[in-house]
Amino acid sequence: MLLALNGATTMKATLPEDITAASAAGFKALEIWAAKMDTYLESHSIQDLKRLFDQADLEPASINSIEFITFRPPEEFQAIQDRCQQLCELAQALSCDKIVVVPSPTPELLGWGEIKSQSVRVLRELSEVAAPYGVGLAFEFLGFAWCSVRTLEQCWEIVAETDRPNIGLVIDTCHFFAGGSQLGAIEKVDPRKIFIFHINDVEERPLDTIEDAHRLLPGEGVIPLDDILVRLKRTGYDGLCSLELFRPEYWQRDPAELAAAARAAALRAVERHFRVE
Repeated sequence: MLLALNGATTMKATLPEDITAASAAGFKALEIWAAKMDTYLESHSIQDLKRLFDQADLEPASINSIEFITFRPPEEFQAIQDRCQQLCELAQALSCDKIVVVPSPTPELLGWGEIKSQSVRVLRELSEVAAPYGVGLAFEFLGFAWCSVRTLEQCWEIVAETDRPNIGLVIDTCHFFAGGSQLGAIEKVDPRKIFIFHINDVEERPLDTIEDAHRLLPGEGVIPLDDILVRLKRTGYDGLCSLELFRPEYWQRDPAELAAAARAAALRAVERHFRVE
């Protein structure tokens, strides 16, 4: 299993600081926070960025993310497609093969049938944008009450019906827990379609009150990580495992110190079940 740091964990750090911190902590990969890359590229080239990754011996594992891709009016969806193409061009230049895409909030009075059909349509259209670049799109369900796709069961139903080789999904332990996904759902997913696994923990609180800011380092909260990892192992998955935290108090810590603490916490959780790179 390839262990990565996600740029959301160190949100206040720059992309070069993320690369330095991840490498120093012993990570072999980094999930790029797209907004940080946008800022970096205002004054540097994509070749400059590739050199930073090469010098750090770090893999750019994915780009996070294109937000709220569904239920957009035509002019807004065109902007989504344009952003997808832009990030695919950058990903190809970096030898990065994954981009995370995120469903929108649920429109009023829209039932599951329509949510599913529109999500499938949008993913198929974005699949065509990404395919020439050799980039996979990882659809990430969000466990929050406002999101149109809240559970692994729903997400897998959409990805399976989309039926495109470059469309897969993300399992994020916070969203899995907050949205009420069932443990048994993990083993029903084709492991080839699990593009990314995000590991994190969360405070003890009512599920419908969980927000990104309540995330914790693995092992410090109430998510049944062992139960999730056991079932993930049974699928045969052995891909990317990334630390994604959005906790503002963590953002005040030194990026290198936080990256080291995050890697240590992830190893304690994961090494009981997987061999970790």
